[in-house]
Amino acid sequence: MRPFAGSLFARTALTLAAAFVVFQAAATWVVYRTVVMPVAARSADDLAGLIVLSAQTWVELPPQTRPAFESELARRHGLRLTSADVGADIDAPAFAFRTEIEAALSRRAGEPVSLRGVPGTAAAWLTVPVGGRELWVGFFPDRYAVKRPLAAIAVVALGALLTLLTALLLVRRITVPLARAARAATQVGAGLLPEPLPETGPAELAELARRFNRMAAEVRDLLDNRTTLLAGISHDLRTPMTRMQLHLEMLRDTPDPKRIDRAVTDLEDMNRLIAGYLELARTTQPETRVAVDLDALLGELAAEAGVSLVASGPCRVEVGPLALRQIVANLLQNAQRYGGGTPVELAFECAPAEVGIHVRDGGPGIPDAQLDKVFRPFYRLEDSRSQTTGGTGLGLAIVRQLAEANGWKVTLRNRPQGGLEAVLKIRR
Repeated sequence: MRPFAGSLFARTALTLAAAFVVFQAAATWVVYRTVVMPVAARSADDLAGLIVLSAQTWVELPPQTRPAFESELARRHGLRLTSADVGADIDAPAFAFRTEIEAALSRRAGEPVSLRGVPGTAAAWLTVPVGGRELWVGFFPDRYAVKRPLAAIAVVALGALLTLLTALLLVRRITVPLARAARAATQVGAGLLPEPLPETGPAELAELARRFNRMAAEVRDLLDNRTTLLAGISHDLRTPMTRMQLHLEMLRDTPDPKRIDRAVTDLEDMNRLIAGYLELARTTQPETRVAVDLDALLGELAAEAGVSLVASGPCRVEVGPLALRQIVANLLQNAQRYGGGTPVELAFECAPAEVGIHVRDGGPGIPDAQLDKVFRPFYRLEDSRSQTTGGTGLGLAIVRQLAEANGWKVTLRNRPQGGLEAVLKIRR
């Protein structure tokens, strides 16, 4: 019960309910004071005037015409006039707005008037002093009392209830997706991949679900990369460590410079592997952007790699220079390693909205089904584990992670004339 009471839905529902209760009370008070009370006062004053006028008319009429007047008054207005004592010796039955009617009669009669009743009847009686005598005047309150506006109050209450239910329904449509997102976030925190959130509903909630699904997938990819990274370290370091152990055991009896050189080579391989792993682990953080002369930067990289540069003219773009250097350098090394000795070309296109950097070779290319797979850590097209023929399998993985961390996009595609083209897109 306590978690529900502290939930967004419960708090919003209570707030809306309190607001509607206050609104209903205020609306009822305004209707009562500005509509019901003025109508009741006017009706009471009209009834008092009719009673006093009828009594005065009765006194002024000849005795032989009074019965006809009494009959007509009873038929048309429901009033009873008589000079005889009707036996009204108890308080009149309670009815709506009795106080207002008594106040109006008191003003008209010039003295306090209190309505009386006859046992067993619903009529209200009062005495009116006229012509030196007192007349008993009776009426039925149901005919003259202003009815309470129950229908209007019911309509207002029903409207307020429907409005409240509609508001609660809208709030629930908001809180339910948020609660679902909270549960999914808990699963992500536990290292699980939750079911994708429905990307439906209002635009804001749909966008939230879309971004959350993307974030969950990215978190899962990071966890998979971490697992793959640890597995790769365990696998790739085991071979040189085993060779070093073998060399050291054999060096116990017979020192051999060649074996020492091989052990040093194994150490260098291990250092290279560890450097690659550390570099992959650092690629999840974006680099601070600065304005860079793209023509000059790519010219330096092309000169260092010994490839040609096809420039489209001066181009300044805000990027992370170290990340850009690493990405382009890795793509150039990949093209030179797997391009079959064909010339490698570096080019860029500078558009107002986007900059495209292209690395092209004339090699055998990559099967279309594996164009995206080669970006996975430790994925290599050739089956050997040789560092000289296949590398560590981390080059393109580093390229992909660096690009995503900085908001860029890198893709591979086979060229129609043969060879492979790597494209890096940078939004300006």
